[in-house]
Amino acid sequence: MQDRNNRLCWRENEKFLELRGSEMSKLYFLLLFEALTHVLGLNNEDLGSTLLSGYNEVAPEEAPYRPQLDYSVPRWCNTLKLHNGEVACFSPRGGNYHNTLGTRCEMSCDRGYRLLGRPSLICMPSRRWSGTAYCRQVRCHVLPLIFYGTHTCTNGVMADSQCEYTCHRGYQLEGAHSRTCMPTGRWSGAEPICADRDPPKIKCPLSRVRFAEPGKLTTRVSWDPPVVKDTADATLTDVTLIGDPSGSEFEEGIHVMRYKVYDQARNKALCKFIVRVEVRRCPVLKEPLHGYLTCTPEGNLYGTECEYHCNRGYERRGNPTTECQFDHSWSGAPPTCATMEFSTDIRSSSSLLSQFYQKRRLLIVSTHSTDDEYYKLQDIMLQNAECGLNMREVTVVELLGLPPQQVGRISGKPLDSHVIEGLRSALRISKAYFSMVLLDKRGVDRERLIDPITTEELYSLIDTYLLDEVEREHIEKHRNYCN
Repeated sequence: MQDRNNRLCWRENEKFLELRGSEMSKLYFLLLFEALTHVLGLNNEDLGSTLLSGYNEVAPEEAPYRPQLDYSVPRWCNTLKLHNGEVACFSPRGGNYHNTLGTRCEMSCDRGYRLLGRPSLICMPSRRWSGTAYCRQVRCHVLPLIFYGTHTCTNGVMADSQCEYTCHRGYQLEGAHSRTCMPTGRWSGAEPICADRDPPKIKCPLSRVRFAEPGKLTTRVSWDPPVVKDTADATLTDVTLIGDPSGSEFEEGIHVMRYKVYDQARNKALCKFIVRVEVRRCPVLKEPLHGYLTCTPEGNLYGTECEYHCNRGYERRGNPTTECQFDHSWSGAPPTCATMEFSTDIRSSSSLLSQFYQKRRLLIVSTHSTDDEYYKLQDIMLQNAECGLNMREVTVVELLGLPPQQVGRISGKPLDSHVIEGLRSALRISKAYFSMVLLDKRGVDRERLIDPITTEELYSLIDTYLLDEVEREHIEKHRNYCN
């Protein structure tokens, strides 16, 4: 088996020697020169050894010369060493032979180093390796400084060096907070920036109240300029006032003064304060719920007399008039507008309806039984809608049950059975099932419902078809009252 391997290796080396013809010619010349020296008696061993040392000390043979390649020589080539790297060799003989003829060595560098040269070397018949290789330390380019910030690195620009970015006071880092020098010689990530995202701080003067001078409706108001600061900029000069400047004459009322300021990065900050100028007046009177006011003269100056009025379907309870006094107060307590009083001690439906004519709207609810599911659901919704119905001047009439247990009521007051029968007959209300009838202020049937209706749907129906313009304005003005 060993002879067979030798023959195979010999064939491969013959091919290799054919490619190296020029080099072998030089070898033949040196061998001839040594033979001639021996014949001439020039026994200079130093000269021969010096000439042959560059060719791995191959011993000359008698012509014709054929080099004998010995694969069993353990140290055919010098032992490879790679600083900052590793050498993995594979010999034809196997085992621990790492520099015999035909040995192939794979070169690899440690982390942070880059291989320059051939990644794979072969031990040649010339007793030399087929190339060279070495490991060079990986370096990244020097990171540039960023505006309004800096960076610190753990190991300069060497591989695995990590550089942390920080921004100057008042600036925020946008992007990666750190970058690492990769084994490829490039920095990880992208270069961050330091941006001024914090707006400046501005403190306005305090709000103030000033009274008009006697006999005048205006007064002069002055204040100090606002205080401005910024974390990035030392001085800020771009401060603008929106409104009349300090020292101006201000009319009666509330004046909102605004200042705005920009820093160099065009971040904006705002502040505001109020200048209120008061004239000797009484507080503005509020219109009573379900009513309105008439004042002579108009306004709320001292001496003004106002009279309270109630809408149709409501009655005034309390002092009818009030006067603005010198101490800024109105005389007496304001009256209220209460729902009109009506009588249930009557025997006919026409007498009942006449009390509401042109004053109130009626929502008549009829059910054959108080256990009816539709009625129970509608009753809950109507209880929650009581305030909104009063604002829309609607009174609820309930016709419950069948004779002889039928019951009628308005705001808890019972109705006579003749009135119940009269309402059902006049308005053609069935006794067999749940239903509702909506009447306007003239007693006209405007809507009939056989299913429960939500509060919002009921309000929408009334607001859309039954209210006049004055009532709509009143509801819009007091829309949040029931909340």
